[in-house]
Amino acid sequence: MPDASDTKTHFAGRFLNLVSKNGWEFATRTGSTGVVAIVAITDDDHVLLVEQFRPPVGKFVIEIPAGLAGDIAGSESEAFAEAARRELLEETGYAAASMRELQTGPSSAGLTDELITFFEASRLTKVDEGGGDDSESITVHAIPRAELRAWLTQQAASGKLIDPKIGAALWMAGR
Repeated sequence: MPDASDTKTHFAGRFLNLVSKNGWEFATRTGSTGVVAIVAITDDDHVLLVEQFRPPVGKFVIEIPAGLAGDIAGSESEAFAEAARRELLEETGYAAASMRELQTGPSSAGLTDELITFFEASRLTKVDEGGGDDSESITVHAIPRAELRAWLTQQAASGKLIDPKIGAALWMAGR
């Protein structure tokens, strides 16, 4: 995180601030303590992915389930593993009996100070439809792992964007 005393805020928005520090301009997220991303593979070896329209890129994007930690009033000190469980359930409708932290790293080190903590969810149980909260319109995909590469290639050919964090998360989970 940038040292606040060295940082100049150029724009303060509802969710993001645009700041500069030592001549470098970047975005910093407000109202959360971090980002969680979940690689979730069902007992029958299906990878859970989500799809939603992303206005910054103007396209539908295929992603792993992810979301903010500490962004709900009264839960500002929410543990990242609990945020990962909540986001997985909210977006996919699956509850995880186990959540293992994999790695933390920058989402785009030249653009933002945001860090993403990756988790591997296991022993999954379908308990709801998923689809996100009231502000989201998420389509859930459960793709057999053996068919994932071909499915993602087909999705990209249809004009959707594929988030590279899918491959990174699967690699982290497989180490």
